[in-house]
Formats: sequence, C-alpha cells, structure tokens
Amino acid sequence: MAKIQIFDPALCCSTGVCGAEVDQALVDFSADADWLKRAGGQVERFNLAQQPMAFAENGVVKAFLERSGAEALPLVLVDGEIALAGRYPTRKELARLAGVTEQPSGSQTSGCGCSDNKCC
Repeated sequence: MAKIQIFDPALCCSTGVCGAEVDQALVDFSADADWLKRAGGQVERFNLAQQPMAFAENGVVKAFLERSGAEALPLVLVDGEIALAGRYPTRKELARLAGVTEQPSGSQTSGCGCSDNKCC
C-alpha cells in the first residue's frame, strides 16, 4: 500500500478545519483523509505554519517550493514522488493513490466518513 503525504499551506490548525470561516474543501479533504486511514491507508499531513522543518528537510518538497512557491500548495506525495499539486485529491483519487477500495462492500459512507449515513 502506498504512503501518502500531504504538505498543506500555512493553516490555523493541523487540519485547517477551525476558525470562523472554514474552507469546505478542507472539511471534505479532512473527512476523506480520515476515511482513508480507517480503510487502512497511510496518510500524513504537514502544515507549513506548524511543521516548517518537514518542508525544509524533504528534498522534493523543498525543490517544489523553490520552483512554485507556497501559493502552489497543497502538495501530495505518493511514496515520495509528486502526485498532485495545487488542490486536494478527492476521495476517489485518494483511494486510487493509496491502492485501497473506495468504499467497502455493503457499507454506505456519508461525507463525515461514518457508515449508513449516520454521523459520529
């Protein structure tokens, strides 16, 4: 199974799902990343504001930032290689990148990642 690393722009908290005005793309991606973890996928997130050394110590990320700048984030690495930049992947894309089935058979998941359309 592939290891996915997400290098987020500077966010107010680890997921960016905080504060008065929350970006819906961050809400959706946070739920999708949680879903992937529950499905057995490996996902790590790094926030530029809170973990700048993770950006500086990764050669691929450092070179990307030097070339494109922080405004080109988020950056998605799969097994250390750039897979996507400038937007968050959808759940379907995450599943494909990680090599997991998008939805377990017999289970319906809602946007919050809980089963049978019931939120946790």
